Amino acid sequence: MKSVTVGWFEIPVQDMDRAIQFYEEVFECKLSKQVMGDFQMAWFPWDESQGGAGGSLVYHKDFYHSSREAGPLVYFSCEDCAVKLEKVKEAGGEVMIPKRQISPEIGFMGVFFDTEGNRIALHSQK
Repeated sequence: MKSVTVGWFEIPVQDMDRAIQFYEEVFECKLSKQVMGDFQMAWFPWDESQGGAGGSLVYHKDFYHSSREAGPLVYFSCEDCAVKLEKVKEAGGEVMIPKRQISPEIGFMGVFFDTEGNRIALHSQK
């Protein structure tokens, strides 16, 4: 069977600078902001050799809208969901689903709302 993988993701934001601050605090990284007229992006750091998909925060007043209930759910991999969910609270986000085990083989997950009203998930093996 052919494998289908995520190649890129975009997370809509309402306030780019606020969203950058939130994600930099939660994931302890630096995002690269790009302004192209009325369209803004902030790229997450990504190393193609480590696998996974690259992605970006995106802002355009007419084209992108955040949602707490609808749309795709992006899962970020991390070492421990509980640690990142605590950082979510510290950075101004809201935990929707605390860390819970999916199964012993699959690991753990948690879901939060970012500062822009997006529903985002986390996955960890421990």
